[in-house]
Amino acid sequence: MTSKMLAEEYSTMVAPETSDTQSAICNLQSAIRHTFDIYFVGVGGQGILTIGEIIAEAAFRKGLPVNFYPTKGMAQRGGFVTAQLRLGRASVGPMISERAADLVVATEVSEALKAVRFVKPDGDFVLYAHVWAPTAVMLGKAPYPKLEQVAEAARAALDGGGRLHVIPPESLPLYEGTPVPDNIFTLAVMLGRTRLGDLLLPAEVEEAVQTRWKRGVERNMAAFRAGLAFGAELEASDRLKPRFQEMNQ
Repeated sequence: MTSKMLAEEYSTMVAPETSDTQSAICNLQSAIRHTFDIYFVGVGGQGILTIGEIIAEAAFRKGLPVNFYPTKGMAQRGGFVTAQLRLGRASVGPMISERAADLVVATEVSEALKAVRFVKPDGDFVLYAHVWAPTAVMLGKAPYPKLEQVAEAARAALDGGGRLHVIPPESLPLYEGTPVPDNIFTLAVMLGRTRLGDLLLPAEVEEAVQTRWKRGVERNMAAFRAGLAFGAELEASDRLKPRFQEMNQ
């Protein structure tokens, strides 16, 4: 079914036609032209599934087709967690193929290695560089990968012009004496640094963040705005790098 046919079908369901209807149809047509797949990986207790749920909520409110498939490993803090989110597809299966994710989001260094194979060569890889050492590592029975090794593996997969975005845990600002929620901070960086921001505006996602919780709204909003600012600083730094390189040649 073409985007035009889908738009016409949508309009018959919400007749009579209004400006809101026309806007929704435009959103649907735009989404079909711009599909976007996200692969998430992390450990239990980090709130990585919450990132996907907020994106899905913002997309739903905007009228974009969205499918979210969370998968949990061990049902405890520190257990393996993964999820897949697919935007802009009228009909879709749950699985993202290897080297097909527009964006990979990893919130733990060692778990990030499990997701490297999914990123597109020209995609984006966001890594929140948190370390959660498994029991075998803590007992000295298994090695733990260095951040540099994980970054190197991600860059090798991004061999078509893609970008790696590393978020050091120490970059999180404090709110009332403790670091802001890292998952909301990471979400904001994703919007500012990857092509996800072409489909969802920060203001649209911010609304979903504001209405998700009855308590702790101010804390989460502080994290979101700090993440946007951090992403903007990284963008500015990236724009200056070519100039410095030219000056040093």
